[in-house]
Amino acid sequence: MFRKLRIILEMIKFEHTIFALPFAYMGALLGAVVLEKRMPTWSEIGWITLAMFGARSAAMGLNRLIDKAIDLKNPRTAQRALPAGLLKSAEVLAFIIISFALLFIASANLSPITMKLMPIAVFMLVLYSYTKRFTWLCHVVLGLTIGLSPLGGWLAITGTASLPVWLLYVTVALWIAGFDIIYATQDYEYDRDNGVHSIPARFGIAGAIWISRSFHLVTAAGFLLLFWLTDLSWAYLAGTVISVALLFYQHWLVRPNDLSRVPTAFFGMNGTLSVVLFIFTIFDLAVLHQW
Repeated sequence: MFRKLRIILEMIKFEHTIFALPFAYMGALLGAVVLEKRMPTWSEIGWITLAMFGARSAAMGLNRLIDKAIDLKNPRTAQRALPAGLLKSAEVLAFIIISFALLFIASANLSPITMKLMPIAVFMLVLYSYTKRFTWLCHVVLGLTIGLSPLGGWLAITGTASLPVWLLYVTVALWIAGFDIIYATQDYEYDRDNGVHSIPARFGIAGAIWISRSFHLVTAAGFLLLFWLTDLSWAYLAGTVISVALLFYQHWLVRPNDLSRVPTAFFGMNGTLSVVLFIFTIFDLAVLHQW
């Protein structure tokens, strides 16, 4: 049993929850401070953590299950747990159901609006896994889906949305979409030859990298604009400068004629960016503002 669980957690890349979880916390933190002039309770943070674990685990499990046939044909993904036969489809399906149950339980213990909007989140989670079959905008759909993490964190605390969280949602969505485009350059030839839709397959590697850079320029502007729309101070601004520098470094690592450092840019830089920005945000609000 524990061996199967270990394989499942490896399959869904559990450690990559770090990409989105800090932004869920950031949304909750900003919502509590901006609208309610308080800090989130530990209970709220706990339920948000459980909701994020459930949502991401379900999403990754669905993606692996739905893409099983595609992954089997792709040399880069053929050794994943499902195509390699390390897990059965029924086992992954059971894990997905449990993950959605955790999301449901967590949502029921947060703001009532989270339960009302949960079907939309579930729809987005399911939709993404099919988009590569019919549109090269699949990366944007992924961004809009994972971007729900800060929006969900905000709504879970406040029950209502306002301009800052919509800005954060779009900013995070474009950040996710941008680095997913970079990640997809690894499958450029396979996607192009097998009818899998992606921005690299549609516009070529050089074009895809420029689109990713454009998305990340808007991301940088969004993080900076958030500074002006909230009570955040120099600490958040310092974190933003570091995060933007990481974005530029990521694009310096990846060149159209050299994709060897894509894993470093994808896994290392993006996890670091979300953690850095969250740490500086919580220092700003919890220490400097003393909420």
